[in-house]
Amino acid sequence: MIKWRHGEVTAIRRQWHGAAELEVTIAGVPVRALAYPRLTGLPEPGDQVLLNTGALDLGLGTGGYALVVAVPGRLPPDPQGPGHLVKARYTPMQATVLGADEQGSPYYETLRDADSLDGVPVVIADLHSALPAVLAGCYEAGQAGRAQAGGAQAHASGARVAYVMLDGGALPAWFSRTVALLRDHGWLAGTITVGQAFGGDLDTVTVHSGLLAARHVLGADLIVVAQGPGNLGTGTKWGFSGVASGEAVNAAAVLGGHPVASLRISQADGRPRHRGISHHSLTAYGRVALARADVVVPGLPGEFGAGVAEAAKALAERHNLVTVSVAGLREVLAQCPVPLSTMGRNLDEDLAYFLSAGAAGRYAGTLMKQRSEGQVLAGPQINPASPQPRREPRRQQRPVAHRDGPPRPPPSS
Repeated sequence: MIKWRHGEVTAIRRQWHGAAELEVTIAGVPVRALAYPRLTGLPEPGDQVLLNTGALDLGLGTGGYALVVAVPGRLPPDPQGPGHLVKARYTPMQATVLGADEQGSPYYETLRDADSLDGVPVVIADLHSALPAVLAGCYEAGQAGRAQAGGAQAHASGARVAYVMLDGGALPAWFSRTVALLRDHGWLAGTITVGQAFGGDLDTVTVHSGLLAARHVLGADLIVVAQGPGNLGTGTKWGFSGVASGEAVNAAAVLGGHPVASLRISQADGRPRHRGISHHSLTAYGRVALARADVVVPGLPGEFGAGVAEAAKALAERHNLVTVSVAGLREVLAQCPVPLSTMGRNLDEDLAYFLSAGAAGRYAGTLMKQRSEGQVLAGPQINPASPQPRREPRRQQRPVAHRDGPPRPPPSS
């Protein structure tokens, strides 16, 4: 189950928020390794390290690293501060964090009775790679205008967008260079890691409390929900970690949010089950999501686009199908401050995938803008046979600081 190896650190190749990529030699052979300094301390050249090489030996794409388990000769100091939530529970690497929704948290009183998302749009996608494209579409649609500032285009809407990271992929949010870069560019008000995932700006027990923390602690005007990088799939209908996106629709709806479903679409994937609308989207939204969502169907051109529109009709009985134009969206996506990549394919190699995610963001950004202008939006409803969520008056919010500094400025695109 675990392949243990000893290695020696020869170089630190690069670092991003919460992670360090290393070059390590194992029996004289150089390999790529990853360390999370919050767990192990920062390894230095010359250190002997204990490694888990299972993913590396399997040749995995996203997670193909040897993972540093410990630096036995230089253990980090014991962590300080409060925290009683245990993530990655009952594994040797279980980590104790401060949960936003636990007693002792400065946000406990805010979240204790929180029960409504106040109708904010919640975009759900099944792959982590959709996140930056959703944000690009959102900011393009939701902005109040653009202004030139030092040669760069400054986002003028003041929108706050939060990312709720599910635990179907990587558990540490630190693994994601995408999140680190989006954070550095001010495109995210914060990340909330839920379930067994950890390492976000906030940690919570469930996706429900994560959504509420996004709204009432981070003050999010729009929320994006997706698993972390490195999904797990078996090639079967039900054996895919992204099926949880259907449950996220249910959570958003029962809490009085406005669920917006992003379809996974590809014109480049060599696997027939993922060409057009992926069978995973049809399963998650067509079988798992019991609540009604706005399913965004991108207005793709030609025969392929017509095929996508036809396939989406399978979801029409359960959801609202919303066709969104993709005109000018490729240019918007090309300006994204992080590289766009899915399954090793970039923007132009799988344009339909990113246009679909961007269209969902564009639609949600329009909803967000309408809400900011005081327009009343009915939004999708949960099953009429189910009790409707109780909508409470919005409570006073407490802005949260990032764990390593003050709140970020408004996003720029």
